Amino acid sequence: MQDAKARFGELVRRVRREGPQTITVQGRDEVVVVAADQYRREGRERTGADLVAALRSSPRTALDLRRPREQSPVRDVEL
Repeated sequence: MQDAKARFGELVRRVRREGPQTITVQGRDEVVVVAADQYRREGRERTGADLVAALRSSPRTALDLRRPREQSPVRDVEL
Protein backbone atom coordinates (compact mmCIF):
# COMPACT_ATOMS: atom_id res chain seq x y z
CA MET A 1 0.00 0.00 0.00
CA GLN A 2 2.85 2.39 0.80
CA ASP A 3 4.37 1.74 -2.62
CA ALA A 4 1.04 2.47 -4.30
CA LYS A 5 0.68 5.72 -2.38
CA ALA A 6 4.23 6.74 -3.16
CA ARG A 7 3.80 6.07 -6.89
CA PHE A 8 0.34 7.62 -7.28
CA GLY A 9 1.80 10.89 -8.56
CA GLU A 10 3.75 8.95 -11.17
CA LEU A 11 0.56 7.18 -12.24
CA VAL A 12 -1.24 10.52 -12.68
CA ARG A 13 1.61 11.90 -14.78
CA ARG A 14 1.62 8.78 -17.00
CA VAL A 15 -2.14 9.04 -17.55
CA ARG A 16 -1.75 12.65 -18.66
CA ARG A 17 1.26 11.91 -20.84
CA GLU A 18 0.48 8.45 -22.29
CA GLY A 19 -3.27 7.95 -21.86
CA PRO A 20 -5.27 5.39 -19.85
CA GLN A 21 -3.31 3.09 -17.53
CA THR A 22 -4.42 -0.40 -16.55
CA ILE A 23 -3.93 -1.50 -12.94
CA THR A 24 -3.47 -5.22 -12.33
CA VAL A 25 -3.96 -7.23 -9.17
CA GLN A 26 -2.28 -10.62 -9.04
CA GLY A 27 -1.75 -10.51 -12.79
CA ARG A 28 -5.38 -9.73 -13.67
CA ASP A 29 -6.59 -6.41 -15.09
CA GLU A 30 -8.75 -4.79 -12.41
CA VAL A 31 -9.21 -1.09 -13.18
CA VAL A 32 -8.26 1.53 -15.74
CA VAL A 33 -7.28 5.06 -14.72
CA VAL A 34 -8.21 7.73 -17.28
CA ALA A 35 -7.87 11.51 -17.39
CA ALA A 36 -10.92 13.45 -16.16
CA ASP A 37 -11.60 15.08 -19.53
CA GLN A 38 -11.62 11.70 -21.28
CA TYR A 39 -13.93 10.29 -18.62
CA ARG A 40 -16.35 13.19 -19.10
CA ARG A 41 -16.31 12.67 -22.87
CA GLU A 42 -16.66 8.90 -22.90
CA GLY A 43 -18.08 8.02 -19.51
CA ARG A 44 -21.25 10.04 -19.68
CA GLU A 45 -24.57 8.28 -19.50
CA ARG A 46 -26.00 7.38 -22.87
CA THR A 47 -29.47 8.85 -23.32
CA GLY A 48 -30.12 8.40 -27.01
CA ALA A 49 -29.92 12.17 -27.61
CA ASP A 50 -26.95 11.70 -29.98
CA LEU A 51 -28.93 9.19 -32.05
CA VAL A 52 -31.96 11.49 -32.20
CA ALA A 53 -29.74 14.41 -33.27
CA ALA A 54 -28.12 12.29 -35.99
CA LEU A 55 -31.47 11.15 -37.34
CA ARG A 56 -32.80 14.70 -37.35
CA SER A 57 -29.77 15.96 -39.28
CA SER A 58 -30.12 13.26 -41.94
CA PRO A 59 -30.90 14.41 -45.49
CA ARG A 60 -33.49 11.61 -45.68
CA THR A 61 -36.01 13.25 -43.37
CA ALA A 62 -38.98 12.19 -45.52
CA LEU A 63 -38.61 8.51 -44.62
CA ASP A 64 -41.50 7.02 -42.69
CA LEU A 65 -39.95 4.81 -40.00
CA ARG A 66 -43.23 3.92 -38.28
CA ARG A 67 -44.07 0.24 -38.19
CA PRO A 68 -47.64 -0.99 -38.54
CA ARG A 69 -49.10 -2.32 -35.31
CA GLU A 70 -49.53 -6.06 -35.29
CA GLN A 71 -52.83 -7.53 -34.22
CA SER A 72 -52.24 -10.69 -32.20
CA PRO A 73 -55.04 -13.13 -31.50
CA VAL A 74 -56.40 -12.98 -27.97
CA ARG A 75 -57.33 -16.05 -26.02
CA ASP A 76 -59.30 -16.49 -22.82
CA VAL A 77 -57.29 -17.46 -19.76
CA GLU A 78 -58.74 -18.96 -16.60
CA LEU A 79 -57.20 -17.71 -13.36
